[in-house]
Amino acid sequence: MHKTRRVVITGLGVVSPIGNSIETFWKSLLEGRSGVKRLSCFDPAYFNCKIGAEVKDFNPSQYLSPKEMKRMDRFVQFAVVSAKMALADSKLDMSKEDPTRFGVMVGSGIGGLHSIETEYCQFLALGPEKGPSRISPFLIPMLIVNMASGQISITLGLKGPNSTVATACATGNHAIGDAMRIIQRGEADCMMCGGSEAAITQMGFGGFCALKALSTAYNEEPEKASRPFDKNRDGFVIGEGAGVVVLEDMEHALKRNAAIYCEIIGYGMSGDAYHMTAPDPQGDGGIRCLRSAIKDAGVKLEDVDYINAHGTSTIYNDRIETLAIKKVFGDHAKKLAVSSTKSVMGHLLGAAGGVEMVVCALAIKHGIVPPTINYETPDPECDLDYVPNKPRAHKVNVALSNALGFGGHNATLVVKKFT
Repeated sequence: MHKTRRVVITGLGVVSPIGNSIETFWKSLLEGRSGVKRLSCFDPAYFNCKIGAEVKDFNPSQYLSPKEMKRMDRFVQFAVVSAKMALADSKLDMSKEDPTRFGVMVGSGIGGLHSIETEYCQFLALGPEKGPSRISPFLIPMLIVNMASGQISITLGLKGPNSTVATACATGNHAIGDAMRIIQRGEADCMMCGGSEAAITQMGFGGFCALKALSTAYNEEPEKASRPFDKNRDGFVIGEGAGVVVLEDMEHALKRNAAIYCEIIGYGMSGDAYHMTAPDPQGDGGIRCLRSAIKDAGVKLEDVDYINAHGTSTIYNDRIETLAIKKVFGDHAKKLAVSSTKSVMGHLLGAAGGVEMVVCALAIKHGIVPPTINYETPDPECDLDYVPNKPRAHKVNVALSNALGFGGHNATLVVKKFT
C-alpha cells in the first residue's frame, strides 16, 4: 500500500493494575512493583486460581458524571477515562479541531461481563415471572463491545471514523494498526485508539480457570505468579484496565507544535489457522506477522532495538514467541532487548496491546527498557535477552510490540524515535 502520510503518537492514557496515570504506571513498571494480588472483588475460595491484577483506586467520578457512570460498564469507564487522559496529554485544543476529522478505534476482547452478570443475577433472584421487568434498559448498550468507541466519541464529541475491534488478546494492536491505516489513507487527521478490558468477574475468571490457562502454583505468593520466559511459569495472571493513545497525521501535529512521543511506522497481521487457544507449534503465524510488520515499516532487522513481547507466562506462548523471534531475526535475535511487561501487571487481554504501546512510547522517550520480573530460572527453549528483573538504560530507536490472541489472531506494531 502506498503510504502518503506519516503517523505519530502525541497522547497517552492508561488505567492499569499498577497505576492510573502515566507517571505512576511508568514508575511502578520500572521499579518492577507487581500489581498481582489475591482477588478482592469477589471471594476466590472456590477457584483453583485465587489471584489477579485488579485496577486499584479507580475513581471515575473525577472524569464522569454520576449519570454517565451509571450507564457505562466497567470496561467502558476504563476506556473513556483513558481517552480523556490521552486527549489532555496530547494538548489538542478541540475548539480548534474539526471533529469530523477525529475518529475512534478502541476495542475489547470480551466486553461488558460485569453488566451481563449483574443483570442475570437480578433476573434469577426475582424469578422468571418478575425478573424480566427488572432487567435494566441499559443492559445491551452497556455490554456490547463497540460501546468503548461509542462512548468515547459521545463524551469527547469525536465525529470521525468510528469502529471497534474484537480479536481477543490482539485487540489493542489491531485497533492501533487499523487507526494508523485510516490516517495514512487520509480519512482522518487524528484517531483515539487502543483497548479496554474488565473481565475479572466470577464467570470470566471461572472460564479461564476451566481452560486451565491461569497460574495456580503461586496463590500464596501472588507477586511471583506472572513469570514470562522463566522455566517455572505455569500460566498467565488475568488483569484488567485500558490503554489508549492519540495518533495524529505528522503534518497536523507539527503545525500545532505538538510534543511527539514516537512515529508509528509498521503494522502486520496474520492468522494461525491452527487452534482455538494454542499457537501454531512452529510459530508460523507469529513469524509471518513479524515479517509483515517489519516489511511495512521499511526497516532492517538490525535496526530493531527492543521488542515488547506478548510474553504471557504460559508454557507454549513464551516458547513459540521466542522461536518466532529467532527465526525472523536470526543472529540479531541475541542482541535484542526483549521484555514482557505482563510480568508486572498481568495479562490485560483486549487492553494489553493498548497498554503495551504506551510502554513502547515511553521506552523510546526515556531511553529505558522495562524489565521482565520474576525471571529466576532460565528455560533452555527461551534463550533470549529478556531484560531480567531490572530496567535497563538502552537507547531505543525502533521498538516492536507483539500481540497474539485466541483464535490465532496475530498483530505486530513497529514504532520509532521521531526525527
